[in-house]
Amino acid sequence: MKPATPGTPSSSRNNTMAQFFSTHPSRADNFSESVIREMTRLSLKHNAINLAQGFPDFPCPAELKAAACEAVNEDYNQYAITWGAQDLREALAARVKQFNGMTFDPQAEITVTCGSTEAMMASMLAIIQPGDEVIVPEPFYENYGPDAQISGAVPRYVHLADDFSIDEEAWKSAFNKKTRAIILNTPNNPTGKVFSKKELAFIADLCIDNNVIAITDEIYEHILYDGRKHVSIGALDGMHDRTITIGSFSKTYSVTGWRVGYALAGKEITARLRKIHDFLTVGAPAPLQHACVAALHLPESYYRELAREYDRKRHILFDGLKNAGFSCELPEGAYYIFTDIAGFGMSDTEFARYLVEKAGIAAVPGSSFYHEGGETKLRFTFSKKDETLVEACRRLETLNSR
Repeated sequence: MKPATPGTPSSSRNNTMAQFFSTHPSRADNFSESVIREMTRLSLKHNAINLAQGFPDFPCPAELKAAACEAVNEDYNQYAITWGAQDLREALAARVKQFNGMTFDPQAEITVTCGSTEAMMASMLAIIQPGDEVIVPEPFYENYGPDAQISGAVPRYVHLADDFSIDEEAWKSAFNKKTRAIILNTPNNPTGKVFSKKELAFIADLCIDNNVIAITDEIYEHILYDGRKHVSIGALDGMHDRTITIGSFSKTYSVTGWRVGYALAGKEITARLRKIHDFLTVGAPAPLQHACVAALHLPESYYRELAREYDRKRHILFDGLKNAGFSCELPEGAYYIFTDIAGFGMSDTEFARYLVEKAGIAAVPGSSFYHEGGETKLRFTFSKKDETLVEACRRLETLNSR
């Protein structure tokens, strides 16, 4: 038999990648790319105001920039210890004890990660076996469903009510013998809901009764309004050793591009989580870890001013949306407004594309936050300069004249 000439297809070489994946499916086949990042690309393409992706267009605190430059100049440019620089873990332990009321050993119970995104993925991989079920309340941040699927879990979605309250009977029925974890997010993205201590106590009881781990994403913990208080479920009785608390410097300190987050958990979980983290990313950027220590040493007045600033921005965008005909409520926390667009007569994806192409405003289609549903919803962020929000509201007003 004459060997195939290089570059000449033989019958065995004619197989396309489409044919390959038809018989060798990938976990990536089960979910789509990030809709949020897709809307950012469309925003850039159409020179629109990006109210889709939740990153600020204003500077981070000057202390952080100075600390980052100093760390680079002092040659913190090589690997930090895999689970995080010692000074950062110690500063985190002190801050979490003061603000969240939780005590963690920085040597054995704190892991610094490449953002909260990696912390969530490492957490899932650390505790999940293929076929386990993970409860995902919806609407949810779009990463959570794919995270469950990548880890091999089966996501079981449980709805929040229209007012984002908990239907206790529905939540009870979501737990079964296969349930290994529940993913919580408070303050919530996209809704802005802040789970109350009573609601979290109910969820904690379900976790304890069913031997389930709570993975709680609390990256907006300092962005709350109207006197609301942040409660960490890991601080409740019986939850320290069955909770993974995820945090990040991205939102509180306006450094979403730094990719420094952390996972807090008891020793048994942390030992496993650190192994996964090590082989996923090795470690977070060393100079930025040292800069984040400076963030944790900012005065309490910083956090009060942060909430005040976002409260003002919340009202600017809320008023603009209401004037443009959107149906929405003021969020309790985080920096998003989740709107109802049923009155505009288009689906969420149609209206999102119309907004970015015709009005020059990028938002996120609501269906990206649901397993099923959300076609009458859009999410807008107000993590922008006041002048950016004012201009966005001006453009939204033009919708009434089209």
